[in-house]
Amino acid sequence: MRRRLFAANWKMHHGPGAARSFLGTFLEQYARRTDRDVWFFPPAISFTTVLDLVRGRPDLGAGVQNVHWEPKGAFTGEISVPMLVEAGANGAIVGHSERRHGFGETDEESGNKARALLAAGLVPVFCVGEKLEEREAGETWAVVRRQLNVLDGLPTRQLAQLVVAYEPVWAIGTGRNATPADAAEVHRSIRGWFEKQGVNPDDVTVPYGGSVNLRNGADLLAEPEIDGVLVGGASLDPTGWAQLISLR
Repeated sequence: MRRRLFAANWKMHHGPGAARSFLGTFLEQYARRTDRDVWFFPPAISFTTVLDLVRGRPDLGAGVQNVHWEPKGAFTGEISVPMLVEAGANGAIVGHSERRHGFGETDEESGNKARALLAAGLVPVFCVGEKLEEREAGETWAVVRRQLNVLDGLPTRQLAQLVVAYEPVWAIGTGRNATPADAAEVHRSIRGWFEKQGVNPDDVTVPYGGSVNLRNGADLLAEPEIDGVLVGGASLDPTGWAQLISLR
């Protein structure tokens, strides 16, 4: 069985004080499980607070929500991969739909970020997914394949380190959700893309994201193709998050 990843994307929530309070409650309620990892992606200002609090728990990790591909330079407001390495991060979210569609991040830029992280030995949580009009036009796989194709040519040993989160844009923060069968179809296609690149498809972790919560989480996680979840709003409450990541 593939190891599961439960990733909390806090977006623009929880400053250092709130992050400290969250982890204090969470760590009391969640005991280590050997079949899954739990990673937190707080705002950059809270990253070191979270990282310090999860040290000593090999099942817990921390990263950031965005990163620049250049190692240094005049890029006001950005964080570099070498900085993440020095800080002890596990990785970073790359290509989230809010970065792509809200901040204009291109496929090429997402690819550059993923390549920089992989070259440094860190894990990109590489987000892919289609908008509603693209799904209705039957273009879901064409969109996801285009987003993945920026990784074409990477060595197989690096590709196998990727986490690819399928997050249909129309389901993020809307209360709507892809059915387990809908998600599984895309997840299988993602694994097929990696297989064509020479990667064992069972080596690739493919979680699902998009309005995941306690009500629908169990059904989604019962689908064998789904290797965990990338969660926004439902990860902001420590008790609820502890319950969600304890689902089978």
